[in-house]
Amino acid sequence: MVDVAGLALTDEERKRLCDPRIGGVILFARNYADSAQLRALTGEIRALRSPALIIAVDHEGGRVQRFRTDGFTCLPAMRTLGSLWASDESGAQAAARAAGFVLAAELAAHGIDLSFTPVLDLDCGCSRAIGSRAFHRDPMVVASLALSLVTGMMDVGMGAVGKHFPGHGHVEADSHHDIPVDERTFDVLWNEDIAPYRHGLLRQLAGVMPAHVIYPHAEPGEAGPAGFSSFWLKEVLRERLGFGGLIFSDDLNMAGALVAGDIVGRVTAAARAGCDMWLVCNRPDLVAELLARRMPKIDRATRARLATLPMPAPHPWLADPLALAQYPPYHQAREKVLAVLSMESANDPVMAAALSGAARPAG
Repeated sequence: MVDVAGLALTDEERKRLCDPRIGGVILFARNYADSAQLRALTGEIRALRSPALIIAVDHEGGRVQRFRTDGFTCLPAMRTLGSLWASDESGAQAAARAAGFVLAAELAAHGIDLSFTPVLDLDCGCSRAIGSRAFHRDPMVVASLALSLVTGMMDVGMGAVGKHFPGHGHVEADSHHDIPVDERTFDVLWNEDIAPYRHGLLRQLAGVMPAHVIYPHAEPGEAGPAGFSSFWLKEVLRERLGFGGLIFSDDLNMAGALVAGDIVGRVTAAARAGCDMWLVCNRPDLVAELLARRMPKIDRATRARLATLPMPAPHPWLADPLALAQYPPYHQAREKVLAVLSMESANDPVMAAALSGAARPAG
């Protein structure tokens, strides 16, 4: 899975995306100017291949939301839903389901297939990478709220990708810039960070994304980042937990991934560990190098998992943002989200300022 540079495809990108070894495109904020432009971009990507490339985005809410105006509702940080849980558990679950519905419906109306959400890391109060992206410190609260969010996404037909397995919330270092090391034992991780994945939630996830975190006291033998570890991905996630969906690597250009060598080494290590799709972001030169050299073969099991990836249903109300804006259940869900957002903005001046221009409905 690769990215593209701007608001429309270049000739070089069109050629690259037609390479059968490319399986998807991940979009970023730089790929978005307004609703019409985004729909044109996704339409162009979709028209390149049959079956079409998967179009994905990191769209969680809070500080990780790539599209915020003109057709997109500003979504609350997941920690806000966790805070609501303390006073109103059923209200928090309803709000989480509404957030999942709004998130998925607005993306689907713009031609996007998949969001890399929810974050299942625990809010341990120390991680620079996670912070307010996490629902809660209690793994059962995380599992319950995440399941509600995923259910809202499934109401639209969109798959969800839980991250960052087995857990990124306990390390202060940010794997975008550092190589985090979590010194805890396997039993501690199993009972805390992995607990949300042991919930019924795991059966509802279309995918899981592992962490670029090293767990030296939890893994037998020489430990490396979880995304390059067959122990974590094959033995624990696949065999012990029984996960049958897709495993997406995190971006292989993050600092936490560099321990596996050059780009071919990183992709090869991720593939051997059990990743089905490898994200190579923000370095088109490395994508070109990878395609010019040797990539791992795609096995039959990965092809089968890709073929069953849930995609947004072809409902008439998802045809475009204008159709979505006429759909009453979308408005009802959006009102729930805005109520939570108002609670969040009361304690966050930055969020309050964002509300004035970032919480308009689709269409």
